[in-house]
Amino acid sequence: MTDPLLHPGWPARLARGPVELHPLRRRDAVEWSRLRLANEDWLRPWEPTAAVSWQARHSPASYRAMRRIMARRARQGTSLPFAVRVDGRLAGQVTVDNVVRGALRAGYLGYWIDRSVAGRGIASLAVALVCDHAFGPAGLHRLQADIRPENGPSRRLVERLGFQREGLLRRYLDIDGEWRDHVSYALLAEDLPRGVLDRWERSAPGRPVD
Repeated sequence: MTDPLLHPGWPARLARGPVELHPLRRRDAVEWSRLRLANEDWLRPWEPTAAVSWQARHSPASYRAMRRIMARRARQGTSLPFAVRVDGRLAGQVTVDNVVRGALRAGYLGYWIDRSVAGRGIASLAVALVCDHAFGPAGLHRLQADIRPENGPSRRLVERLGFQREGLLRRYLDIDGEWRDHVSYALLAEDLPRGVLDRWERSAPGRPVD
């Protein structure tokens, strides 16, 4: 059981149109493994360095181990780990991790999306839904997203959703075999009084999501 005092707003299900977000499920291990293996070239440049192969890191057993860790962190109130589904098919993840309560009430945003659905507004919609949930039921005040300067699509995604650039973090994370610089972005609860989903809808009128 999740203690609502430790982690308000969790567990949760979020949805709009064909996009649904929900906690990671045990039964998704094989589907997750197939998806991550198929997206290796697409995702590897942005992933943490690891001593084992991509295949070993993304086996069904690895998913089950990762899910247990994330479920424990969610119960402890330090993470909001969502799977993303599009028309019922697993298509990515959005996570607010390293959540700190008290005077800070902040978390770090991370996400990835299946290449086959990229360019349709799916990732930005999923992130907008999670941001509104984080600022609303989950009671957070600040979300931070740290992105490699070379990752133009990801930087444009957070900028469209209202995140503001706060600085450059030099040699910040060990990514894809090297210590990489990251651009730090942040969004505060009061930055968008009408919500992040409203910003998403207004930033691209008529954006298809199906």
